[in-house]
Amino acid sequence: QVQLVESGGGSVQAGGSLRLSCAASGFTFDEFDMGWFRQAPGKEREGVAVIDSDGKTGYADSVKGRFTISRDNAKNTLYLQMNSLKPEDTAMYYCAADATVLVVATAVGIDYWGEGTQVTVSS
Repeated sequence: QVQLVESGGGSVQAGGSLRLSCAASGFTFDEFDMGWFRQAPGKEREGVAVIDSDGKTGYADSVKGRFTISRDNAKNTLYLQMNSLKPEDTAMYYCAADATVLVVATAVGIDYWGEGTQVTVSS
C-alpha cells in the first residue's frame, strides 16, 4: 500500500523559513520521480518543485532561488526547504510520486498523492 505522509507545515511570518518532509512507503522510492505541488483556496493545484530518480531538479519560476527540493533515498524521504517565504506561498502543499515523469507544468495524471500539509505565511 503506497503512503506519502507530509509534515513540517505551519504558520510563519513573511521572510521566514519552513522545511517540509514527505515520508514514502509501499513503492521503490529511488525509482520514482518525486515532487511538491500546492493548492491555494479557489485556485488550481500547481507544481512547485520536482526531482527525478537521478536527482535532477525543476522549479516553478515563482519559487526559484527561494525553495530547494531534495531527497534521501536511504530514508525514503522527500524534502522541501522553503526560505524567504511570501504571503502568496500560502497553500496546502502536497507530496507526489510518479513512476514515469513529473514536471512542474502539470498536476494531471500523477500516480500517487499525499494528504497535504498546510503552509500559512502572514505579512
